[in-house]
Amino acid sequence: MGAQLAKSGGGRRRGRRNNRRSAMSDINVTPMVDVMLVLLVIFMVAAPLMTVGVEVDLPETSAAPMTGQDEPLVVSVSREGTIYIMDSEIAQDTLTEKLAAITDNKADTRIFVRGDKAIDYGRVMEVMGLIKDAGFSKVALIAELPQKGS
Repeated sequence: MGAQLAKSGGGRRRGRRNNRRSAMSDINVTPMVDVMLVLLVIFMVAAPLMTVGVEVDLPETSAAPMTGQDEPLVVSVSREGTIYIMDSEIAQDTLTEKLAAITDNKADTRIFVRGDKAIDYGRVMEVMGLIKDAGFSKVALIAELPQKGS
């Protein structure tokens, strides 16, 4: 009879276990979507601030903008005369080696030169001359379009 009680007691426990709720397998994604939307807004606001690069006050021109398929390489000359490739400051004597390394010696790479309008025109032409002497044939200046109101 003791064996029968042990069996019946075990059965009762099993019966209670079946009456419990089963594990919930659904995932609530609402908090995750809320966090993603907040991150999206933060990145949308911060993205334009990250693309500023070197601060250069460009001169204005009424020439039509150039169009091209590949991403150009930008060389900037700051107000102080410092040379930058994209956002990295470099020395003038290493300009040609760095350009050759970045472009894998492709002479047809488009290179845009941005010069601050307060800097001496000769300094910008000196940088363009160095780039031309290095064998790059597609070198152009960048300027801003004039404002419609002025």
